[in-house]
Amino acid sequence: MTVYPESINRLIESLMKLPGIGRRSAERITEYILKASLSEVKVLSEAINNVKEKINLCRMCNNLSEEELCNICKDSNRQSSVICIVENPSDVLAIEKSGSFKGLYHVLWGAISPLEGKGPYDLKINGLMKRIKEQNIQEVIIATDADTEGETTAIYLSKMLRPLGIKISRIGMGIPFGSNLEYMDASTLARALEARREI
Repeated sequence: MTVYPESINRLIESLMKLPGIGRRSAERITEYILKASLSEVKVLSEAINNVKEKINLCRMCNNLSEEELCNICKDSNRQSSVICIVENPSDVLAIEKSGSFKGLYHVLWGAISPLEGKGPYDLKINGLMKRIKEQNIQEVIIATDADTEGETTAIYLSKMLRPLGIKISRIGMGIPFGSNLEYMDASTLARALEARREI
């Protein structure tokens, strides 16, 4: 027999679909929502709706944006001859927090993972190749995660990019194998970018 009314059960089940949210966390969030004022809940609900309605992918780099181009691609002060390839938008945020990179990005939206049935064609690579050919790119930094999927993706990208005759580098040491960029502190990421190596 369920303890909660059906509407609360539905909310808990919906919250449990979020990454990192188990049953107990979902119950705590539900409890917060029940205690909050109606206006606070409406603000939260509107924020969620706005994200779904307004956020799309940048036409150039696939980062999250409310406009055709994201703020980074629109910034004329960025070093436009260098592209840093990352797996997810959260990696862009992590590198930006380090303050050590002033170039542009390309977000793949994942990594090659045969066990999950995800191959190169499931990633946003085609736009990258077009950018490199059309925008006078001098260097590509591959900043995929330091795990098996990230390394596999880095190897695949380096093989694709090598014939283009540009400098290809991989972020350096300091990031433990198996870790994700979004969880690295700013100084570790800064050192990894500075210690990048040509591949």
